[in-house]
Amino acid sequence: MAEVVNLNRFRKDRQRAEKRAEADANAVRFGRTKAEKDLEKQRAAKAARELDAHQREADKDQE
Repeated sequence: MAEVVNLNRFRKDRQRAEKRAEADANAVRFGRTKAEKDLEKQRAAKAARELDAHQREADKDQE
């Protein structure tokens, strides 16, 4: 006699595994570490400071 299997549980387990696999693939494709995010933020801030430093004094007064 075969073992009784709950088909709903089997279906839900399969869906969870598929979602987990998709999430892992997205993390590899799009994910960045916290260190990478912080570095990008620091670089953007530095670029903004350097751009502001190149403005002429007359341009600052008009704003």
